[in-house]
Amino acid sequence: MQKYYCENCGSKSNTISSLTEKSCYRHPMGSGKGKHILYQGSEKAQYFCKYCGAISSSIFSLTGFLCPKHPDGNCRGRHLPFF
Repeated sequence: MQKYYCENCGSKSNTISSLTEKSCYRHPMGSGKGKHILYQGSEKAQYFCKYCGAISSSIFSLTGFLCPKHPDGNCRGRHLPFF
């Protein structure tokens, strides 16, 4: 069965609708201020940050840290997985 992931926090669900109807605690506007956003890439062994190239084995662990090359400024946003 395919899993769907949030690109901001790595939460997973069996359906897109059940994922995107819930609030995301790592949303860019703040915890609980927006819904989960669907990660549109495929499941991978490693995920890379779109901005700095950091590598992690899961979206959850990648997005858990601030990015030094985030467009909003040094460490002013979290890593974002590249599709």
